[in-house]
Amino acid sequence: MKPYKIIKYPRTRIATKDVCAIGLKKHHVAAILEMDVSDAREKIKKYRHEKGEASFTAWLVKAISLAIKEHQLVSAYGKGKRKTFLFDHVNVSILVEKDLDNQKVPIPLIIEKAEERSVESITRQINDAKNSILTDKDIVLRQRSGYAERLYYHLPGFIRREIWKYLLRHPTLAFRKMGNVAITSVGMKGGVNGWFIPVSVHPVCFGISTVAKKPVVVNDEIAIREILNMTILLDHDVIDGAPMARFIHDLSGLMETGAGL
Repeated sequence: MKPYKIIKYPRTRIATKDVCAIGLKKHHVAAILEMDVSDAREKIKKYRHEKGEASFTAWLVKAISLAIKEHQLVSAYGKGKRKTFLFDHVNVSILVEKDLDNQKVPIPLIIEKAEERSVESITRQINDAKNSILTDKDIVLRQRSGYAERLYYHLPGFIRREIWKYLLRHPTLAFRKMGNVAITSVGMKGGVNGWFIPVSVHPVCFGISTVAKKPVVVNDEIAIREILNMTILLDHDVIDGAPMARFIHDLSGLMETGAGL
């Protein structure tokens, strides 16, 4: 008997490799942050009791989209040397883990106009996506994939990566297909107290890690608070350091007060 086994390579892994190849060439600045979400988590519990479904991930989508709505340049796509595309809405791409051929695979889900949605509505969309049946034809959850998109997986690597480059050169097409914000919460799965730095082709990407209890100074006193470890990738081609800092400051305020609940 052979001392190893061979498992089928998930087709979605092909797209992941291409995203990493293109994303590593983008001029992202990584901000490694700690956010106090103690009050927000209490508000989520209250929201569930009074209004219905509310997940922590759905609230993150809402809070982040509210901050980006006020700082649209954060999620802008650059085109060429002189043009920047600002979009009226925040369309968020998150990864939902699905079972396919006895393997766990991450599939993108686009939450459109997230800044206008309620936490309950976003929670429901995420749960529906988790409970839906996945087929090998799915590329983006709850969006019908055409023949050309399914053909993508059968193309040579250099052609697939040229497709990604073409997509990013056409901001309106990129916005329609994959949104303008990415959130990946893979760091929440392992329960490790730390950060991870994702790779993304989006203008802004949030890497969500664990929530851990830590001693922090609140009103000149030491208190035990629930702290979220989070990494933000920001595209330095479309936004400079000072606007980045203002965005992070405002985002921190929204998250610490449980905005959107």
